[in-house]
Amino acid sequence: MKYFIGKVIRVNRGGPESRIGKLMDACDDHIALLTEDEGVVYYNSKHIKSLTDNVKGEMKFNIEVPIDFEFKKADNFQDLLESLKLKWVKINRGGPEKVEGVITEVNKDFVLLINNQEIVRLSMFHIKNISIGVKIEKAEKEKSDNQASDKAGNQSSNQSKIAESEKQQSLQKVKIKR
Repeated sequence: MKYFIGKVIRVNRGGPESRIGKLMDACDDHIALLTEDEGVVYYNSKHIKSLTDNVKGEMKFNIEVPIDFEFKKADNFQDLLESLKLKWVKINRGGPEKVEGVITEVNKDFVLLINNQEIVRLSMFHIKNISIGVKIEKAEKEKSDNQASDKAGNQSSNQSKIAESEKQQSLQKVKIKR
C-alpha cells in the first residue's frame, strides 16, 4: 500500500464504506485517507476489500493539501485509537453500525465510546474506519460562505430596522397631524 501514498485512490469498490481520497499514510494494519467531505478517515486494513488507482484521472479530488498538513500517525490501529482518546470521533462512517462520540477507553478487545447518555462498547475487530472530521479547504470555503450569508443577513436586518424606524416616524407624524 505504501506505493499509493500521495495518490488519489478509491478504498473499496462500492457500498457505504467506499471513499475516494488521497492516501496520506499506510501502516501494517491501517491507512490514512484524506477525503473531501470527511477529512482524514483511518481504515482498518482487515476491512479493506480493494484499492483502485486513479489511472485515468476520473476520480475527482479537489483539495490542495498544504505541505505542513498534520494528521494522527501511529504504529498500529490500537495505538491510533489510543491517540484519539477524549476526542469526538465517528466510527464505521457509512454503514448501519455507524456511531459517534468521545473515546474514553481503548484496549486490545474493545473501545468505549460515550455519546450523550449512552456508553457504547465496540469490538476492535468490528471497527472498519474512524475519523475525527478534520477538514482542510472546504471548511474555509464554508466559513467564508457563512460570513457572506451573515453579512447579507445583517444587511437585511439593518434594512428591516430602517424600515421599522421610518414606519414609526410616519405613525408619529400622523398622530401629530390629528
